[in-house]
Amino acid sequence: MASRSVVLTASGISKTFGEVPIVSDFSLTVHAGDAVALTGRNGAGKSTILRMLIGAQKPDTGRVEFEGIRMSETNPEIRRGMASVIDDLDFFPDLSVVEHLDLMARAHGVPEPDAHVDAVLAEVQLVPQSGQLPGTLSSGQRRRLALATAFVRPRRLLVLDEPEQRLDVEGVAWLADRLVEERKRGLAIIMASHEPHLVDAVATRRIHVVGPEPAGVAAEAPGAGEADA
Repeated sequence: MASRSVVLTASGISKTFGEVPIVSDFSLTVHAGDAVALTGRNGAGKSTILRMLIGAQKPDTGRVEFEGIRMSETNPEIRRGMASVIDDLDFFPDLSVVEHLDLMARAHGVPEPDAHVDAVLAEVQLVPQSGQLPGTLSSGQRRRLALATAFVRPRRLLVLDEPEQRLDVEGVAWLADRLVEERKRGLAIIMASHEPHLVDAVATRRIHVVGPEPAGVAAEAPGAGEADA
């Protein structure tokens, strides 16, 4: 089997808030086609890990690299290759759903942006709401719009924090199929999730985060989807 390129590495990253250790000595290597799921209780540090991995928070110790480049949220090369949905997005209040996606697609140089945006809108089932402002959407529709902002742009790494939030059963099933398709095309995925179906369907590796204890990780196990990787 041909070797797969390394997309992201984290080496011994730690984070403390005040005197409280949140993440301790966390390391991870992610290759193209990997789908890594972080699991564990609320407050264990999963979101903090993800924010350090994308450069939104700087680790106190350790190092994160994207394709061999030291992680920086403002690095144009990294921004071109990494898409994330971490916290609830602050959408421009005066731009409609379709205008948000069109802006994202054009900013990233997507070929034929109009057709691409239309396809993504159809996939996330927001065509009827395409002319609405984000503030008028339901919470589930806003989550679909947030995911659409990642799917509408080029990416080699996708980082998601509880992407199943506020999706109904049908929405979670759609998301699982979408992420499996992305993984099979060689995209690297890192996600934190409490949804067993999503983790079982998508993950090639599971890391159970236990919180501010030595090493910060309790166990690592192969995901059910590993045979398809």
